Amino acid sequence: MAKRRLLASAALALAIAAGAFAVALAVARFPRGLSVFACGALGSLAAWHAVRHRGAVRLLWAIAGCLLFAGALAFIIFEGKPVLNASVLAALVGALAAARGAFGVHVDLPAATPAQHPVLFYNPLSGGGKAARFHLADEARRRGIEPIELRRGDDLERLVRDAVYNGADGLAAAGGDGSQAIVAKIAAEHNLPYACIPAGTRNHFALDLGVDRNDVVGALEAFVDGGERRVDLAEVNGRVFVNNVSLGLYAEAVQRAGYREAKIRTLLDTVPDVLGPDAQPPHLRWSGPHGEAAGAAVLVSNNSYRLGRALGSGTRPRLDRGLLGIATLGQAAEQRESRQAGPLRLQQWPAERFEIESDEPVPAGIDGEATIIDPPLRFRILPGVLRARIAPHHPGASPSALEPDSPLQTILALTKLALGRTLAPPPSSARG
Repeated sequence: MAKRRLLASAALALAIAAGAFAVALAVARFPRGLSVFACGALGSLAAWHAVRHRGAVRLLWAIAGCLLFAGALAFIIFEGKPVLNASVLAALVGALAAARGAFGVHVDLPAATPAQHPVLFYNPLSGGGKAARFHLADEARRRGIEPIELRRGDDLERLVRDAVYNGADGLAAAGGDGSQAIVAKIAAEHNLPYACIPAGTRNHFALDLGVDRNDVVGALEAFVDGGERRVDLAEVNGRVFVNNVSLGLYAEAVQRAGYREAKIRTLLDTVPDVLGPDAQPPHLRWSGPHGEAAGAAVLVSNNSYRLGRALGSGTRPRLDRGLLGIATLGQAAEQRESRQAGPLRLQQWPAERFEIESDEPVPAGIDGEATIIDPPLRFRILPGVLRARIAPHHPGASPSALEPDSPLQTILALTKLALGRTLAPPPSSARG
C-alpha cells in the first residue's frame, strides 16, 4: 500500500509539474507556439492522405508530411526553450509511468481444487519456439501435467475432445489466441478448468486474463495451486473467439499473402483499397446506437477494449461483464446508399448481441486468423462460461482493471490513493 501511495503521489506531482512547464512554455513562445500546432496538424493531414493513396501520389504526400513534421520539430528546437521542452516531456512520461504503477493490480483469486489429470496442448512453433526454449513439456511433466505436442496437420479440436474422453479434468493451451479459443471452448462445454499459457507471439488473451506474459513456465502453476475466476467467451456464427473479430481494413490485410512477414507494409497497401478515394469498402451494414449504419471497419470483441487512452489503451479492463464490445467506423446508411461524401464516424458501445448484414461473404480476422464468413454475421456473448485458472503469483486481472475511464476520474483516483485510501478491486468472477 505504501508503494502504491508513493507512486500515486509521484504521478500527481509530475502531472502538476508538466502542466506548469507547459503554461510557462506557452507564455514564453506565444504566438510562435501556434506554428508548431499548425505544422503538426497539417503534417497529420498529409500523412492521412499518404496512406490513402498509392504510388507517386503517396510519395508526394509522405514527403509533405515529413517536411511539416520536421518544421514543427525545428520550431521546438531552435525557436523555443529547450530546457522547458525537455521538462514537459520528462514530466509527462514520468507521470504516466508512475500512474501505471499506482494502478497496478494483483487479485487474490478463490482457491481451487487441483486437477488430477490436466493436459497441456502446445504448439512448438508459436512465439518463435517458446515451448522449446523454456522446455515447456518437461516443466509440465514435473507438475503432473500431460503435454501433447501439436504437429503440422493435427486437428486440435479432435485432440482436445479425445483427451476429455480419456479422462482429462483440466485443459491448458500454449499457443496463439486461435488455439486458445479452441481449447477454451471445449473446456467451457465440459465445465472444466482452463489455463492460458503465454507461449504465443503477443498473448493478448493472457494479458487481459491476468496472466504474466513474461512467465511462461510459471503459468503452469495454475494447475498446481492456482486460483480460479469465471470469464466470458464470445462467438460469431457458432465459432468461439477469446479476443475479437475484425472486419474491413484489418480483415482485408490478414487475408493477403505476406501479412505475417510484413504486417505494416501489408496494412499500408490495404488502406487505399478500403479507405482510399476510389475504394469500394466491404458492404457491411448494421444497426447501431444512432440507427442504421454502414462502413469500412468493424471490431467486435469479447468485452470492451479501452481505445485511445493514455493508460491501458488496447486492453480490456474486464472479461466478465457479459457484454460484447463493438467499435465501428462508418456513416449513416442513407449516405452510403446514395454515395454521398461524408466523414466516417467512430462509435463504440456494448451489447449482448450484434448482427451485421452484407451482400457477399465477409473477410474476417478471428483472433488474428484469416477466414471468410457467410452473412449474416451473428455475434453473441457467452457470460461466465469459462473457469480460468491462474497462477497465484500472477496478477489475476487485466493491467487496466483499476484504471479510470477519463482524465478527471484518473486524477480523483490518484488523489484517493495518495491520501492512503484504497480502490475497489475488480471482481474475481463473473455472474453465472
